[in-house]
Amino acid sequence: MNFELDDVQRAAAAGARAFFAGSASPGDARRALGGGPVAPGRKALADIGYLGIPVPESAGGGGGSVLDLAVVAEQAGAVLAGPSLVTAARAAVLLADQPDLLAALADGSAAFAVLDGAGPSIDAAGADSFLALDGGALVVGSGKVTAGTPMDATRGLASVRLTSRTVLAEDAGERWARARDTALVVLAAEDLGAAARAVQLGVDYAKVRTAFGRPIGSYQAVKHALVDAWVGVEQLRSLVWWAAWAADSAPQELPLAAAAAKAFAAKTLERAAETCVQVHGGIGFTWEHDAHLYWRRAKVDRLLLGDEAEHLDAVAGLVLAGALDR
Repeated sequence: MNFELDDVQRAAAAGARAFFAGSASPGDARRALGGGPVAPGRKALADIGYLGIPVPESAGGGGGSVLDLAVVAEQAGAVLAGPSLVTAARAAVLLADQPDLLAALADGSAAFAVLDGAGPSIDAAGADSFLALDGGALVVGSGKVTAGTPMDATRGLASVRLTSRTVLAEDAGERWARARDTALVVLAAEDLGAAARAVQLGVDYAKVRTAFGRPIGSYQAVKHALVDAWVGVEQLRSLVWWAAWAADSAPQELPLAAAAAKAFAAKTLERAAETCVQVHGGIGFTWEHDAHLYWRRAKVDRLLLGDEAEHLDAVAGLVLAGALDR
């Protein structure tokens, strides 16, 4: 099966690349670490329609697919944009039978976050409406937010204690699992964009930085490190497009594809970010350079929605259960 993007999707990617290049940057991620706002911010994402991509047209959204959202998420990841499109993807699945709440998600009038237990949840720091699984029931409510000192401020991580609850669905375990799998796909897409950008930063620097009269990219140690990171990015790209396709067209494959994409994304982004820092040498560790911002994103994202080991274990269990034989 061919998992290449078609012309419409490539055009959407180009449009998203232009939007994010003009509205967010690693510099914004650096300023967010000092207390500044995340960029481009929820309003800008709502105004351009990106929060509404997974929302049906009947609820004021774009009626797009998970693949459509993943294409945009890749470009968001390249500039470390926030808030995350992971939240929009997950909330759209959870709120599928709630047209008013879906409309609020799409137009940005409500700032949603999805809670995973007592630990920090993505985008919770800037949210006012919280979705959670409470004894098997899907609930929405307000909450008391406790934010810590962020390693990557663009992720908006915070712990939340619900202070009110409205039950949206009584038996929502299956819906919750499907929403989480969809979130894994979009998170892997964001990590794909970040990893590709980190490798590109390293390649660009290796072409112009010289040592002993030669570009450092001509030395095997540097060359091989960058090639290994680039190969990982291209392998991740195939996994992400497969997982996004499965979310749209083969739901029986989604648990396997999503777990595989998330597990490999954690490893790939971490390798790309560390290679970027190493290629830049001493300046890669400085506050002023962007390399450490991608490293920060890698260290945070490898633990979001489960770490590599958890998802590799899920892949193994699904394969042993015959997931590849269906």
